Amino acid sequence: MKAVGIMKHGGPEALEILEVDEVEAGPGQIRIRNFAAAVNPVDVSVRNGSMAEMQKINPPPYVPGMDAAGIIDQIGKGVQTDLKEGDSVMAMVVPNGNHGAYREQIVLDQNAVVRAPKDSSHIQASTLPMNSLTARLSLDLLDLQKGQVLAVTGAPGAYGGYVVQLAKEDGLIVIADSNDNDRALLESLGVDIIIPRGEGFAENIRKEFPEGVDGIADGALLNEHAIEAVKDGGSFTSVRGFKGESQRDINFTATWVTAYDCKKDILEKLKLQAEEEILSLRVNRAVSIDKASLAHETLEAGGSRGRMVIEF
Repeated sequence: MKAVGIMKHGGPEALEILEVDEVEAGPGQIRIRNFAAAVNPVDVSVRNGSMAEMQKINPPPYVPGMDAAGIIDQIGKGVQTDLKEGDSVMAMVVPNGNHGAYREQIVLDQNAVVRAPKDSSHIQASTLPMNSLTARLSLDLLDLQKGQVLAVTGAPGAYGGYVVQLAKEDGLIVIADSNDNDRALLESLGVDIIIPRGEGFAENIRKEFPEGVDGIADGALLNEHAIEAVKDGGSFTSVRGFKGESQRDINFTATWVTAYDCKKDILEKLKLQAEEEILSLRVNRAVSIDKASLAHETLEAGGSRGRMVIEF
């Protein structure tokens, strides 16, 4: 079975096509013949050595990938589901050693797997699971109420875009920063107020909301530079582990999407919201497995809108 991964850490060129063992679905598990894996920033961390300390408990190869979409080709004993072999499905994958989504075949817990959105391609479906679950978790951690104000950094990205769309569906007012090139995109996603991107994020927020916003979802990793934009007693959540120092009764949380691993009911609802066009499936470009390095180069260059996807 073919996979894309690394034997040693490095730049995009470290990615190579590997032969890995075939896998079988055990009790309570589903095997997917995987046709598409979205490329996310965490995949770069798997490749470049940022996660080397965590990875060293397992020998290489290390296979990145947190999003898979394909067809069920085996169902293990004791699985309780209305899914059947041949169904088009998607799943979030939590890599463990070489168990990432950049592979032709993957076995997952039955509760990680849901049907792909109706009429979506494998490529499109692969862009939904991890980022939409991350966005949903951020909003749940912020715990804002209808009519409150949410600021989103990194709104044009996959995570940020889903935060905006889900926040609007939740009845929130959304403010986000943007350059001129992304204004039309943010307007289409539903952002209510757009401020200039660059230095002075908190000051620009306070011009619109002098007391500060009720919450911030920090996808751009502004971290401490964004905290001043939150009102006293507000909420702040960030991806990649940042938590601000205690101040002004702000509720600081870190969004770790693994908390929503195997939360089938949540992913099912996100799938329905994609079908209802509440959530957008945004693809930049799909590449073959021998061009996986190009997908990483494009992501790391920044500025791309929509996910790069590796096809299997």
